[in-house]
Amino acid sequence: MISILFSDAVSAQKLRLMTYNIRLDLASDGENAWPNRKDYWASQVIFHEPDIFGIQEALPHQVTDITTMLPNYSYVGIGRDGEGKGESSNIFYKKDRFKVIHEKTFWLSETPEKISKGWDAMLNRVCTYALFKDEKSKQTFWIFNTHLDHMGELARTNSILLILSKIKELNTKNYPVFFMGDFNSEPTEERIVNLKKEMLDSRDISEEKPFGPSGTFNAFKHNEAVTKRIDYIFLSKDNPFKVKKYGVLSDSKDLKYPSDHLPVYIEVKFN
Repeated sequence: MISILFSDAVSAQKLRLMTYNIRLDLASDGENAWPNRKDYWASQVIFHEPDIFGIQEALPHQVTDITTMLPNYSYVGIGRDGEGKGESSNIFYKKDRFKVIHEKTFWLSETPEKISKGWDAMLNRVCTYALFKDEKSKQTFWIFNTHLDHMGELARTNSILLILSKIKELNTKNYPVFFMGDFNSEPTEERIVNLKKEMLDSRDISEEKPFGPSGTFNAFKHNEAVTKRIDYIFLSKDNPFKVKKYGVLSDSKDLKYPSDHLPVYIEVKFN
């Protein structure tokens, strides 16, 4: 009995997070279209068993598929064109462990409270956030999940600034914050360099050596090295979580990836 209680106490101090651009369902992807890879995609998530994960590029029917394939999870977040419309950046969480205290989706634009496209962006973009209470550890923390525009330079820069200002506005009690997603920006770009002045890159502070490829975007090219890093999980500074492990997961089956991005996975522990 004592060993079981000790094991539960240890697991309560661990939190496994993942960010994953799942690639929208496009028939033109042929053999890499969502119907041909969704089962393996789900099995990968089930195997690594993140407690919370953020997705990007999810069309409404893909969100439905995920909730069906992963019944132990619930989610927050709406599509970038409104409820049940367009791609979304949902946050999925284990429903038996976490309580959602507050959640919302806002638009990355000059008018974040309404459906809109910002600056020089090609498409509407959103950020979904939630304040979670971990029923095991009793810790409270924020998750922000986003997908920055793939074309607009100004939009990508201003979107990060907008999200940082939203974090500051909301986080009046100074809870830990995790900021994740597909930023469509590489580490040497100025916006990421500046973001690292405000938050901690989980890869940089992992206690164990980072695992997997250096990049996260594979373009479904299984025979080429993955070097383009555009997906991240950041942590707020001075928070009680320490990053134990960081990995980019390059699992594949029959020389095919489950998405054109590789998921970023971290394991953090509460000090």
